[in-house]
Amino acid sequence: QVQLVESGGGLVQAGGSLRLSCAASGRAFSSYTMSWFRQAPGKEREFVAAISSWRGGNTYYADSVKGRFTISRDNAKNTVYLQMNSLKPEDTAVYYCAASTYNTNPASPRVYEYWGQGTQVTVSS
Repeated sequence: QVQLVESGGGLVQAGGSLRLSCAASGRAFSSYTMSWFRQAPGKEREFVAAISSWRGGNTYYADSVKGRFTISRDNAKNTVYLQMNSLKPEDTAVYYCAASTYNTNPASPRVYEYWGQGTQVTVSS
């Protein structure tokens, strides 16, 4: 079992930055593929970014955030991060951290067994 707790959300002006953190409890954090998804009001949950297990040598991003967001992990701290720069109002959503034991199709929410409760990010124009 893995428990995930997100933090770092808040209100920021367009063009600003935020860094989200996701702290994981439980064993073998380094063996999980970790990701961030987001869900805006009235919309489906969508993939944002993912990082492969172990050393995190592979990262994946949605086209909408490429060049602006960076995902990283610190296995010693059991934590995954999402650095968000050049934020836009359309980035406003609840951001969720997720963990998967699978190393395939990291953009699909169906491969993730564990989810956090989410943290709200609001970007004002």
